[in-house]
Amino acid sequence: MGHPYTIREIARQAGLSQATVDRVLNRRGGVRESTVREVHQAIEDLDRQRTQVRIGGRAFMIDIVMQTPARFSSAIRDALEAELPSLQPALVRSRFHFRETCPPAELIGILERIARRGTQGVILKAPDLPEITAAVGRLVAAGIPVVTLVTDLPGSARHAYVGIDNRAAGATAAYLLDQWLGERAGHALVTISRGFFRGEEEREMGFRAALRMSRPGCALVEVTDSDGLDATQRDLVLSALKRDPAINAVYSVGGGNAATVEAFDALGRDLAVFIAHDLDRDNTRLLGERRISAVLHHDLRQDMRRACQTVMRAHGALPEEGPHLPSPIQVVTPFNLPPDAAAEG
Repeated sequence: MGHPYTIREIARQAGLSQATVDRVLNRRGGVRESTVREVHQAIEDLDRQRTQVRIGGRAFMIDIVMQTPARFSSAIRDALEAELPSLQPALVRSRFHFRETCPPAELIGILERIARRGTQGVILKAPDLPEITAAVGRLVAAGIPVVTLVTDLPGSARHAYVGIDNRAAGATAAYLLDQWLGERAGHALVTISRGFFRGEEEREMGFRAALRMSRPGCALVEVTDSDGLDATQRDLVLSALKRDPAINAVYSVGGGNAATVEAFDALGRDLAVFIAHDLDRDNTRLLGERRISAVLHHDLRQDMRRACQTVMRAHGALPEEGPHLPSPIQVVTPFNLPPDAAAEG
């Protein structure tokens, strides 16, 4: 395997011992296949991050821990690595810990291993559970700043939350849905990946409150616990549609939108309005095909830049900037796709 990195550098990136990395690189055996993949992934990550120029700035290792579908974690990885050059003269290295589904104990185990190995900061997307909050407190007590991303843990010791105002986003979705439905009657389907995520809960609350005021006769049907994965999402939506023939609008809080569209198609049901979040690959394609009415979008590159800068500020490497404001929400239709999303779609 040709690469310019030392065993020590790969081991640090992978969070493994130098002896383990040496065994993998020299094919000595006795190493789990998952560990081999971690070493290969570490080398790929180092390759992707080589565009940073070492110009004597401070070095930061930041761990990104996320429970989220692969389509969103891919968008996060791309956004962060696109922003790394803008963080110079600091040198930022990133380790990724992504899980599509993850019991709280496993997530806590990841955070504890990060603390033992050492890191300059953690960017975290996780459920708002007491045990997760406690784990964040232990990280911060150990001198490791934690920044929550997209969904907050407001009762924790985290340094800052980076993302949109989720309650305002839900209210915006309700306004758009009401305007587009117009005089048509019908019920609205609200799809949530998992009820323990604070950001999704706030979006649903904002949506419910705003729609109750503008369209009091519109019943809301909730689908949850799909983890935003297409396989489970399709079955849940199919069941909801069969139970309620009046559903003709969707507010997708937690993703799995391709599966939602497939469920409507499978039953030959009319989908009058569909409001979603995030310009991932699926949503960009569905928007271009006019299967989604609008996407509530925020700049992930800006969010990742702010999250990294927050970690730097926690270490005194940057001056304080004042209170954190929510990321701006953009309503994206097929006619105002950002250039990078339009090219990808």
